[in-house]
Amino acid sequence: MSLSVFLFMLVTVPFLLALSQTGPTGYLLDCGADQSSGGGVTVNGLRYVTDEGFTSAGNITKLKQKDLVSILSTLRYFPDTSARKFCYSIPVIKGAKYLLKTTYYYGGFDGGNKPPVFDQIVDGTQWGVVETTEDYANGLSSFYEIIVLAMAKTLSVCLARNPETMSSPFISALEVEYLDDSLYNTTNFNKYALSTVARCSFGENHPIGFPDDKFNRIWQPFKGLNPVVISHYKVNPSEFWNVPPAKVFQNAITTSRGKRLQIQWPQMSLSTADYYVALYFQDNRTPSPYSWRVFDVLVNGKKFYGSLNVTTRGVTVYSSLWPLSGQTEIILIPGNEMPVGPVINAGEVLQILPLGGKTLSKDVVAMMDLATHLNNPPPDWSGDPCLPKENSWTGVTCSQGKFTRVVALNLTTKGLSGTLPPTIANLTALNHMHLENNQFEGPVPKSLGQLPHLREIFLDNNNLDGQNSVTTQ
Repeated sequence: MSLSVFLFMLVTVPFLLALSQTGPTGYLLDCGADQSSGGGVTVNGLRYVTDEGFTSAGNITKLKQKDLVSILSTLRYFPDTSARKFCYSIPVIKGAKYLLKTTYYYGGFDGGNKPPVFDQIVDGTQWGVVETTEDYANGLSSFYEIIVLAMAKTLSVCLARNPETMSSPFISALEVEYLDDSLYNTTNFNKYALSTVARCSFGENHPIGFPDDKFNRIWQPFKGLNPVVISHYKVNPSEFWNVPPAKVFQNAITTSRGKRLQIQWPQMSLSTADYYVALYFQDNRTPSPYSWRVFDVLVNGKKFYGSLNVTTRGVTVYSSLWPLSGQTEIILIPGNEMPVGPVINAGEVLQILPLGGKTLSKDVVAMMDLATHLNNPPPDWSGDPCLPKENSWTGVTCSQGKFTRVVALNLTTKGLSGTLPPTIANLTALNHMHLENNQFEGPVPKSLGQLPHLREIFLDNNNLDGQNSVTTQ
């Protein structure tokens, strides 16, 4: 199983299967689908719409492979090697929490036999590396998940080349789903995001997803060599902060009376980092005064929770900051004289990802306004104009202090046309502006002369009204 540079675990589903769901709140985009698909495509009750209007970059194509789920049969790819990133802009509720899911199925769209490797970015944060080679070789599509807080009225999800990228980045589907406030609410999402490493239903043979999980999360099966037991009581998911689907409590793994239950999970080696870990338990027996069991929970030999009392109503224990490195082992140690062994139903491990920062809001607004006034903005002029640093907009230079600011524009001879909006004067940290040798027209905003740090401005060889070139020292 492939891992990204931040160890964002890659989870997979067979590309000839799809799971149904009741509709989530958000956007489900079928990337690369054209308008001929009408109102979109339905995959087992889940409605996806075209991604047109959410990005202005890239080309679309339809895969030649037959019998694919419709959302995997098309993709959008980004061949422009000069662009620093390619972004989707998704309308959201500022201050709300969202689950982002990107899905990839290569299908040899570029005539090759190996998928390209590339980066993915959320707003100004480097999310991770998309590496789908192993899954594609095994006939699988791949998806990544991350939970973020919307800092503005739009969220940007971007793809970008890295030194390992040998062909065009691409994407098959993008999902942006609203999460209830209770989910993962011990994480400070003003400073961190949570990227899915593993989400598992122990004792299951098949993935659990839609419609059982109303937030579109996939719970992968895990059984191993441990005995499986079936629950005789249905839990109420709404009683759990993370609202796990009731179906993950239908089966569990256990062991004999008096014995420890030991499982290696997640099954891959983890990078040294801090993680959010949540484990779910339920006594599987018919409710009675005796339907409970007590055991200690250890993770890599350290006590995660002591004397946990598990009843038929179910219980979850979690850590919002637990260090992990390498292989992970969960050990459940039964209490003295317990007539039954320990039991576990499900688990989640998400890596805690520090946010990469954000450009000052008024600079973002000013740059976005400038982009809308251009007839032909550069293809990477979407998302955060400054961050990540390696993926700033073409021609834009930014400071990297406590507040990231736009300090220079160098768009000389870029073949640009359009007008200069008055809001450009809101770039109060700007010290250099080179717009010469383009096709700008209309008036030059008078407020440009009031920018406190502007040292030079070159506007010659355009169709602007008034002075063409001003230099100040």
